[in-house]
Amino acid sequence: MFIGEYHHAIDDKSRLALPVKFREELGRSLVVTRGLDNCLFVYTQQEWSQLAERLSKLPVAKANTRAFARLMLAGAMELEVDKQGRVILPDYLRKYASLKKKVVIAGLLNRLELWDALVWQKYQAGTERNAGDIAEALGELGV
Repeated sequence: MFIGEYHHAIDDKSRLALPVKFREELGRSLVVTRGLDNCLFVYTQQEWSQLAERLSKLPVAKANTRAFARLMLAGAMELEVDKQGRVILPDYLRKYASLKKKVVIAGLLNRLELWDALVWQKYQAGTERNAGDIAEALGELGV
């Protein structure tokens, strides 16, 4: 289970160190893809396989499901984790998420999200301002 917020930096070789706490569960190979809200999603191989299976069952006749599957699948890249717990982030994914130097790694149970630190701060501020409305909407869903 991935939880928590961690602040790391991308080095000059486009490497990002993953939090020590998550390295064992992530294993030596993981999948990074375009996420929502201008961040990247990081999955274990097992979790990615389950997600890909669900995406493959979506109806291709619906434009929204095709678009979402393309976003997630075509943007995905399998990455190897080096002995120091780092991954090299591809340029196209760094550009998609506007990742500069400082990165926030957010644990969200079954995945990690990679955010540019400034984008994360703005997103968090907006979420905190609207926390009451968000909680009310989730209450309607039984959360």
